[in-house]
Amino acid sequence: MTTQTPHLVNLMSEIVGTVHGHRDGHGFVSTDDGESTIYIPPQEMRSVMHRDRVKVRVLRFDRKGRPEGQVLEILERRKTPIIGRLLHEGGAWVVAPEDRRFGQDILIPAKGIANAEPGQVVSVELTELPSLHAQPVGRVVEVLGGIDDPGMEIEIAVRKYEVPHRFNDDVLAQAAKLPEKLRPADRKNRIDLTDVPLVTIDGEDARDFDDAVYCEPAKIGRSKGPNGWRLLVAIADVSHYVKPGDPLDRDAYERATSVYFPRRVIPMLPEKLSNGLCSLNPDVERLSMVCDMLVTAEGEVHAYQFYPAVICSHARFTYTEVAAILGNTRGPEAQRRADLVPHLLDLHEVYRALLKSRAVRGAVDFETTETQIVCDDNGRIAKIVPRVRTEAHKLIEEAMLAANVCSADFISRAKQPSLYRVHEGPTPEKRTLLKNYLKALGLGLSISDEPTPAEFQALAQASKERPDAQQIHTMLLRSMQQAIYTPTNSGHFGLAYEAYTHFTSPIRRYPDLLVHRVIKALLGSDRYVLKLPPVQSSPSYFKGRPGAKGGAAQSAKGLPKAPVKVAARIKLPPEEAAAWETAGIHCSSNERRADEASRDVEAWLKCMFMRERLGEEYGGTVSTVTSFGLFIHLDGLYVEGLVHITELGGEYFRFDEARQELRGERSGLRYASGARVRVQVSRVDLDSRKIDFRLVREGEDQAAGGGGGRRRQRGVESPGRAPAASAQDELADVKRTDRETKRAAKRASAAGKPAGAASGKGGKVAPKGPVGRKTSRKH
Repeated sequence: MTTQTPHLVNLMSEIVGTVHGHRDGHGFVSTDDGESTIYIPPQEMRSVMHRDRVKVRVLRFDRKGRPEGQVLEILERRKTPIIGRLLHEGGAWVVAPEDRRFGQDILIPAKGIANAEPGQVVSVELTELPSLHAQPVGRVVEVLGGIDDPGMEIEIAVRKYEVPHRFNDDVLAQAAKLPEKLRPADRKNRIDLTDVPLVTIDGEDARDFDDAVYCEPAKIGRSKGPNGWRLLVAIADVSHYVKPGDPLDRDAYERATSVYFPRRVIPMLPEKLSNGLCSLNPDVERLSMVCDMLVTAEGEVHAYQFYPAVICSHARFTYTEVAAILGNTRGPEAQRRADLVPHLLDLHEVYRALLKSRAVRGAVDFETTETQIVCDDNGRIAKIVPRVRTEAHKLIEEAMLAANVCSADFISRAKQPSLYRVHEGPTPEKRTLLKNYLKALGLGLSISDEPTPAEFQALAQASKERPDAQQIHTMLLRSMQQAIYTPTNSGHFGLAYEAYTHFTSPIRRYPDLLVHRVIKALLGSDRYVLKLPPVQSSPSYFKGRPGAKGGAAQSAKGLPKAPVKVAARIKLPPEEAAAWETAGIHCSSNERRADEASRDVEAWLKCMFMRERLGEEYGGTVSTVTSFGLFIHLDGLYVEGLVHITELGGEYFRFDEARQELRGERSGLRYASGARVRVQVSRVDLDSRKIDFRLVREGEDQAAGGGGGRRRQRGVESPGRAPAASAQDELADVKRTDRETKRAAKRASAAGKPAGAASGKGGKVAPKGPVGRKTSRKH
């Protein structure tokens, strides 16, 4: 973390902000607006802890113009428990925090260990705060169990990231009072669609069903026959049961999203709602909000309407089942669902029409490989498999996109406040970096100063057959900003929509619940006024307060700033405007927290998975190049690890940011994304969730035993097919260079010169090949 520009703070100026510790002992203080970051040296960090609120004074600037500060005052101490492992060292009890950003072990008096045993994971409450001359002291308040206990990684993650994972008693009591099935009063003022064969289509492991779909041919305009489709998207009506101000609403807002881990979900709503009363389970009547659309043959939504309804899902389909039916309408899957197959075919037809509209808009669509972790009975990884994205996945995705766009259009036309899902294009800095990268590649394509989604899609299409397509697509994705929730409608760049909301998942996302409430109010010729429930805990990524500077909450540096297009703003009373801004920041931050907690658990599981494979060798592909090394994606395992730059050989490697490659200054050897390598698993650090590899030079073991064998320069493999004559010549040249380098190094050593002073031939490029990598597909 570094400050953006040195002129934001002056020497001796005093700054208030939040401490962010670093595992190496130093830290940073970030201001609430994210504009300034002050470096705090290790000595100063001894008296503060990660996430404390402090006032600091800028004492000096380093040679790069970055400010360094001194802690003047601790304004607010973090109050949440700290998770770590209890250790007994030198006769003293200490807890080593799981989150290494805390930097200091916590002393535990003998009478404060409760019934914990050495090595167990515990939750600690501080009883004495740290100072410049003393460690923090605490006591054990909860024993989570052994580090190898099944599910321990999830128990750690929910506490480490402070994810609310227990419902309050009043919430459970309110949920218990809800009916088991629909009551006559629930049906009032609703359209009965129970005879319409709506179906749900989800993954095999899904337990909560937000949406059901149905499609039939329809006449649009004065046509004599069907020339379009009627598409119904029915969404669980959570807002009927979760009312503003209720305990259920308070807890739902605090969580803001469900958190998904392998084999476990931390839901936003209690199970009675999420898996029962609100879930669109088959053959039971449920309340829903329906988006009823007429779609033309060109994929344009000709008309739409929203209304509350009572539905009955006629079947629970899986993606695999629907894909099989669409692939073979006479197969066994189709025969079992013969009465519903015509409707699935209609859904497929409207999907193909919607794809036409996507192509016309120029929406960005990257072909990526997502993965799924399959765990055994003990909660450990059994295998990691690619998640195949079938026509069934795309069909549902396009139907949901259409409903989300209609909800955004409905709200924006009414000029009512709501939360939009906004995705901005590249910042000027990222745009420049991307332009330089594309120029260095020699693609012959670039982006304009004001790029459109169609330009990105054209680049994706033009490069999809290249061996380095994955790296190009990754760079395109990284150049765009993160999608956020905000009351300012600024469009969705990636999907090429002028207005976009989240309407389709109110069981697991609070912004969708808010959108439902706004639509319901509009249907009743009313206006929804947002009143935020009190929040007991908030993610560390923001410090939002109604009534803060500018009349609205402000996001911290971890999140993109909300767009400020004046034309998109709605004039609201300051208090209400602040509430919507705060809701957007809160929901965006909780979404990021959920993602980070999920990634932390996946990283923990992958470390456990690879810990049993220490010393083993695998083929892999360079997925990312950084200034400190290469990230390698292992073939077949879908696990990524780092080859540190110090493992690349005895020469200096320079990082070329434009080309995204490392180049040896002496040999000229280059490592770029897509390069094929062979690596050995050398180290697994469970605490920091890191896997380290070393490059393998083929023939090392044989040489030690006197055997022969072909040797690869610095672990670079030839591609799978037989190389051309030019590649063989290049390999021979690399070997020759290697021999010359070694002789030069010996001569230099004998003469007392450093080995790195020897020079060799350059221009050797590591071969490239495709790679699959998990990429988040959040709209």
